[in-house]
Amino acid sequence: MKLTAELSLYPLQEEYIPVIQGFIDRLREHGDLVIVTNAMSTQICGDFDRVFAIVRQELKANFEAFGKQVLVCKFIPGELELRR
Repeated sequence: MKLTAELSLYPLQEEYIPVIQGFIDRLREHGDLVIVTNAMSTQICGDFDRVFAIVRQELKANFEAFGKQVLVCKFIPGELELRR
């Protein structure tokens, strides 16, 4: 089953850009997912279990590296056409 997720990360610190960019960069290392970013969010599409596993893995790494953050997610079953 395919899953499309829309993620918005809000670091609770003044220097937030490196936190967000690092999160996105690590997501992009997973070549089996389709990842599109824009000014407001990052969309990910791929296998259901894989999307959840990668989001969990990279969010945990971000929490450990940068502390408190808020991640807002929308999950939509199926494979949506993502546009840049």
